[in-house]
Amino acid sequence: MQLVKPTKKYEKSWHEALAEFRAERRKGFWNWEKEPTNLEDYIKVTRDNEKGKSLPKDWAPATTYWLIDKDQFVGHTNIRHKLNDYLAKGGGNIGYYIRPSVRGKGYGTKILELALIKAKKLGLQKVLVTCDESNIASKKIIEKNKGQFQDKVPGEGEPRLRYWIELCTPFILFTLFHSFSLI
Repeated sequence: MQLVKPTKKYEKSWHEALAEFRAERRKGFWNWEKEPTNLEDYIKVTRDNEKGKSLPKDWAPATTYWLIDKDQFVGHTNIRHKLNDYLAKGGGNIGYYIRPSVRGKGYGTKILELALIKAKKLGLQKVLVTCDESNIASKKIIEKNKGQFQDKVPGEGEPRLRYWIELCTPFILFTLFHSFSLI
């Protein structure tokens, strides 16, 4: 299982997943203002978003990854490089979505785990991850990945739960500090 940037290699299973998302009537979460249909255009937009180019209002630079298992698109995640006011209120640094046909198999936990590694490589020290109050599966995924509940805030339609995840543990900071002080 791995995270990869969007690529034509997995186009067939990506389109199959789009059909599943569409049937579920879930809107958005594409790091694009509309549902993608053309993969080449989608790849260009995700690359531009990563560089902070042509971002819509209330958006921040973000890197998009796909979770691939056995050469199949399983889900996608967006790692926002920084928080703006809108994202701090409810969107967070990391969003993820697993295609309906493979939910309940641990992919949600794995995609967030791998996204946290990528976020750390981007230089983030802690990240905000949110979910709708009624999304019990996502709440459990966040908590399995060491999410610390902060609060519940109004959301679009229902309240959002906000969690913080530390990417640099106090033990690591302690070890680094003492290693350098011994030199």
